[in-house]
Amino acid sequence: MAWQGWPAQWLWVAGCGLLLLGLVLLLGPRGCRARRTLRGLLMARSKRLLFRIGYSLYTRTWLGYLFYRQQLRRARNRYPKGHSRTQPRLFNGVKVLPIPVLSDNYSYLIIDIQARLAVAVDPSDPQAVQASIEKEGVTLVAILCTHKHWDHSGGNRDLSRRHQDCRVYGSPQDGIPYLTHPLCHQDVVSVGRLQIQALATPGHTQGHLVYLLDGEPYKGPSCLFSGDLLFLSGCGRTFEGTAETMLSSLDTVLGLGDDTLLWPGHEYAEENLGFAGVVEPENLAREKKLQWVQRQRMERKSTCPSTLGEERSYNPFLRTHCRVLREALGPGPDPTGDDGCSRAQLLEKLRQLKDVHKSK
Repeated sequence: MAWQGWPAQWLWVAGCGLLLLGLVLLLGPRGCRARRTLRGLLMARSKRLLFRIGYSLYTRTWLGYLFYRQQLRRARNRYPKGHSRTQPRLFNGVKVLPIPVLSDNYSYLIIDIQARLAVAVDPSDPQAVQASIEKEGVTLVAILCTHKHWDHSGGNRDLSRRHQDCRVYGSPQDGIPYLTHPLCHQDVVSVGRLQIQALATPGHTQGHLVYLLDGEPYKGPSCLFSGDLLFLSGCGRTFEGTAETMLSSLDTVLGLGDDTLLWPGHEYAEENLGFAGVVEPENLAREKKLQWVQRQRMERKSTCPSTLGEERSYNPFLRTHCRVLREALGPGPDPTGDDGCSRAQLLEKLRQLKDVHKSK
């Protein structure tokens, strides 16, 4: 480097000079802006550092499991019958049953009614899922885990031990607890009439998967169990990837049919639609959906499912290719071209705006 070989006294003088210059800038009459800038940089870096430390502890140590157990106890006390009232959907011998767990999560049972076989998706509360299994009178043969976070995988151990023949599926890249059957992109899990395809959608976590129940065998709509990739009018945070990675995963979902039913991992609909109104206040599809969601939530009813066709019309995170959204967000890169990075920058801007909106 340029300073190597300098005499030690000159290095000491140069260091003191830089320190003195910094103090003059910070303490002088015109140093207010400099102080604010430095404070902002330090706070931003401190927040990012603290978050990374906390996230690592949550995902890589037993402290994450203890935190999950505390969440579970509090939610069971606060919502003894679940945070929302849900309704199953029946499709010619196939049932999809949402199970409200924790404070805003959803687990799901996918049931082949004739064979009396069930698949559980993200069974974070084993007690609630087991109660639904017993009520439906079915045998649990598979667990599909979208990703490793405890609020989606916390019930794997108890349920797989209780049901000896139950297989636990998920990505080998994600460190999913009690995983027995690793899946890759486009692998298919078959249970009775159920044909469920895993789709790799990294971004929220490195190995995040979504699961697509094929509607053709039972002549009904396909069902997407999206974990923390996609919510009603929202998308998950990018914890283990880049905006480009998340955009590619969202584009994977955009390639599915409009009539595909979206079964997300959380009940975030009202909050998400409120933010969508900030960036597209004149979107009539969003306004109509928000009114319906508000009626549902006043009675603590679930807002699941929506359809991908609906989501395309009001979910800003699926509309980064739309000129109207670019114009609403102000000047920036053109998201309508072929440059994926431009749309990724718009996606990142949406995430930053949503964080600001949520903090107000």
